[in-house]
Amino acid sequence: MFWADSIAAEILERYREALKGKMPLIVRDEKTASGRVHIGSMRGVAVHGIVADILKSHGVDLKFLYEINDFDPMDGIPANLPESEWKQYLGLPLNKVPSPAPGAKNFAEYYAAEFMRIITESGFTPEFYRASELYESGNMNEVIRLALDRADAIRRIYLEVSGSQKPEVWLPISIICSDCGKIGTTQAFRWNGEQVEYRCTKGPGGAEGCGHEGKRSPFDGNAKLPWKVEWPAKWKVVGVQVEGAGKDHSTKGGARDVANHIAREVFSVDTPHDIPYEFFLVGGEKMSSSKGKGSSAAEVAALVPPSIIRLALLGTLPHRAINFDPAGETVPTWFDWHDKIAEKYWDTVGDDDARLFELIYHHQPPLKQFLPRFSSVAFVVQMQHLNIHMEFEKMKGGPLTAEESATLSERAKYAVQWLKEHAPERYRFTLHLDTIPESARTLSHDQKTALKQLLAFVDMHKDLEGQVLHTAIHEIRKTTGIDPKLFFSAIYLIFLGRDSGPQAGWFLSTLDRSFLIKRLQEAIV
Repeated sequence: MFWADSIAAEILERYREALKGKMPLIVRDEKTASGRVHIGSMRGVAVHGIVADILKSHGVDLKFLYEINDFDPMDGIPANLPESEWKQYLGLPLNKVPSPAPGAKNFAEYYAAEFMRIITESGFTPEFYRASELYESGNMNEVIRLALDRADAIRRIYLEVSGSQKPEVWLPISIICSDCGKIGTTQAFRWNGEQVEYRCTKGPGGAEGCGHEGKRSPFDGNAKLPWKVEWPAKWKVVGVQVEGAGKDHSTKGGARDVANHIAREVFSVDTPHDIPYEFFLVGGEKMSSSKGKGSSAAEVAALVPPSIIRLALLGTLPHRAINFDPAGETVPTWFDWHDKIAEKYWDTVGDDDARLFELIYHHQPPLKQFLPRFSSVAFVVQMQHLNIHMEFEKMKGGPLTAEESATLSERAKYAVQWLKEHAPERYRFTLHLDTIPESARTLSHDQKTALKQLLAFVDMHKDLEGQVLHTAIHEIRKTTGIDPKLFFSAIYLIFLGRDSGPQAGWFLSTLDRSFLIKRLQEAIV
């Protein structure tokens, strides 16, 4: 059974009785809009989104909610912003920090807008809301009061579950300073049932407080709970039944463990169904939004179409990491993976791969068609003498349908983008049209002998289709006894100036016959 179907079945079993009522099942995820959102945050979107879609297909009344957390303090400056200009905003709620560019309401909205667009373009359809809305509407008032009244229990849970010891005066609340408006610089130390006493000093990331000391009501958007308390508080307020998190949060003593205890002991609410998932790595490393490390969701979306993003996100089991290396083999490998599972689906294999293909296309996968291999497309778009549609019609052996032409055009667009910004050198080719490359002037006797036989074959045959040349090249290799690597490197050297390239028979078939003959003649001199 496909992993998302299995999780959906577990949820249906757990909430069997509750689903008989009138209240919808709530699936929730969130992201703090502290900078350009990296592709890793799409993992949670995809895990929650596909499970929600499958549950809906079972007739479950369901809401998939996605919170843009715009109420956390700004505790770091994105790498692309000058520290000298932005340091003054450290400690302010993100929704009170100005936008880095015109057009957005505030800092959080500026970065959230791009991420929400990528979520939607990737085919996931959550209902978006803001953390500030929960607080400012008064919906968080009850849980804030509970947390402050039970601060001793929360301190005990922190110690017993995670080993974190808080001072006896520590309170699970961050007040917005009534003088400077910062929330990341205040320390609360007394609660009288209506107001919290606090002092505004220093905060994380070098945030500087104003030194004010006073009292303030923590309700109606004047304060926020610390994350490990806020998380279960939102479960209660929003009524969440399903919410997973990154693997690091789900370990024993981790944030999820702390939140589970607080949910049951302080807020008297059941813990949602957990779906722990591994990280989305870039070049083998975890990423940070605020520090700009790794590829953003928008950058990855510019390299591959939504179907390929969904494939990468849904085709990897949640407990396994996804590693994306834009400068490596990831992009062509993902396209090849797509084509492999497409063939399985079209051949009605009926396994998890076929189910995956169905899900990446929202239960409406395309009909069987010729799929041009991405690496071949990436080669052809660099050959200015070639008409890409004509080349792939020759490869198919017939005219492309409208759907096939659209697929080819799409892949060509993404191939150009990838080659321009990320592709490794081995995928970049320049056809030397004017003169034989200098690197091809030192060919060995054996290499020239094999090329001479290839020239004789080309001279005798007007039909130079890829398969014909492919067969001829291998026959010449056998006849001459030349090492395959030496023969193929000789072919690539005389045309491309390098010792590797695309499938040799097909490559040679794309060249003008007179040019092919002329270059082979130059090579064997």
